[in-house]
Amino acid sequence: MLNEEKFVSRATFGKEIHLGEGAVKTLILHLKEAGIVGTTKSGTFLTEKGHKLINQIQSVIPKECKIKKCSIIQGKHNHAVLLKNYSNIVKTGLEQRDYAILYGSSGCTTMICKNKKLVFPGDEKECFIKDIKTGNYILENLCPNEGDVIIISSSNDPFVAEISAKNSALWTLASV
Repeated sequence: MLNEEKFVSRATFGKEIHLGEGAVKTLILHLKEAGIVGTTKSGTFLTEKGHKLINQIQSVIPKECKIKKCSIIQGKHNHAVLLKNYSNIVKTGLEQRDYAILYGSSGCTTMICKNKKLVFPGDEKECFIKDIKTGNYILENLCPNEGDVIIISSSNDPFVAEISAKNSALWTLASV
């Protein structure tokens, strides 16, 4: 939001990220102390340091999309994020699943782009061999390259699916 809008109010933050006013105020205070945001009567804005951080994150997590329920992805709401060049960090995918579940996800699937196919970590078998339509949808929307990781989190709530996928991706980045 801060990257798209010049100023964002605390009320808008709260509504968008499902937090109360007190929690939003504390979050903004921490971001301000880190030099990532500044505040005025017009709202909160990104500092130069904040813009650099956003650009760094977007270079590693450049794309995301919603995924329909399918044979592999069973959630009512499913959200996918792309991590550029992080396949060497992913072990089994269970770490990403566990972290997504901490954020309320009902499940999480991790896959890697290898030899122009989407495969499960440590496997050479194509994930969507029986569901080519979903596999093609992911390839077209996320455009993964060799060594990229896709994390798909599921939930009955679309916000939880999205936030748990993003947090799982951020945890993966932090585990380097």
